[in-house]
Amino acid sequence: MRADRLVSLVLLLRRHERLSAETLARELEVSTRTVLRDIEALSTAGVPVYAERGRHGGFSLLPGFRTELTGLNHDEALALLVAGSRRGAQAFGLGSALSSAMRKVLDALPESYRDTATGSARRLLIDPDTDLLARPSIPRDASDTTMVEVRRAVLDGHRLRIHYAAAEQQARWRTVDPIGLVTVRGQGYLLAMRAGVDRTYRLSRILAAEELPEPAQRPELVDLDRIWQERGARFRAGGDQLTVLVALDPARRAELLDTALGVRAEETGADGRVRMELTFHDPRHAEWALWQHAETVEVLAPQGLRDSLRDRAAAILTRYRAPADDSEPPGVLEHPA
Repeated sequence: MRADRLVSLVLLLRRHERLSAETLARELEVSTRTVLRDIEALSTAGVPVYAERGRHGGFSLLPGFRTELTGLNHDEALALLVAGSRRGAQAFGLGSALSSAMRKVLDALPESYRDTATGSARRLLIDPDTDLLARPSIPRDASDTTMVEVRRAVLDGHRLRIHYAAAEQQARWRTVDPIGLVTVRGQGYLLAMRAGVDRTYRLSRILAAEELPEPAQRPELVDLDRIWQERGARFRAGGDQLTVLVALDPARRAELLDTALGVRAEETGADGRVRMELTFHDPRHAEWALWQHAETVEVLAPQGLRDSLRDRAAAILTRYRAPADDSEPPGVLEHPA
């Protein structure tokens, strides 16, 4: 806690040039006596803090004193700002920049802290590539070369050509006006406009990109959070989606919502189960998602989806009703000596 307070004290003096002990105490929410002790500690550690007497006096740092890390380039600084986690940096093509920046941060630490930080870091793992069932948890990313072009166009305000492969379609080139980049659960998206119409592109589906010299036609000020919420609302309200009525144990609600697009209505029935109207992309998406919860979720409507799930369950029942064929296919159970 004291180390954090000392850093905050230095930053306050950097920003305001001169502050009284009373003002520092108020900003740091400590007593004036504590501030005086902290000032003495900083001076002992070599931080050039000096006092100015008089009515308008206070504490100041020696002019020119700086506390920034040196050697950070633009991408490294950007990686530290947007990283949040390893996936945040990787989704925007800043993984290598983050690694480089963190090496510089580590090198800037005092030697005693450096050893402690390195040892501690080995005991923390964030967003591994697979979950406990060895399922890949990290989606495929766009190449670093592609992301350099995308990121540069977004930050420089230039138009962008992308070779984009939409789902189940041939990849084709299109020119867009980039607005910003968003990452959600490790999946990255490019928010853009194309011919004046809002468009959202998954970064993993951008096969190649080229920053163009002409300026992008986009607003000067941007609120990405608001734009993302608005696009999400329009997406969930789309007319081509499938609405499904289900009943389930309330304890399974959160798990089910991870696979659906959204919830249109929800109520608790007389039997204690939750009845929900959920939206899915299409029947294929609904069948896949609800099959993951087949033992705990009942589809009430539409009837076509109930029939599809019933037929799938019947096929599995038929397959496993008879004893397994124990004949040994050639080579399947053979192991090298």
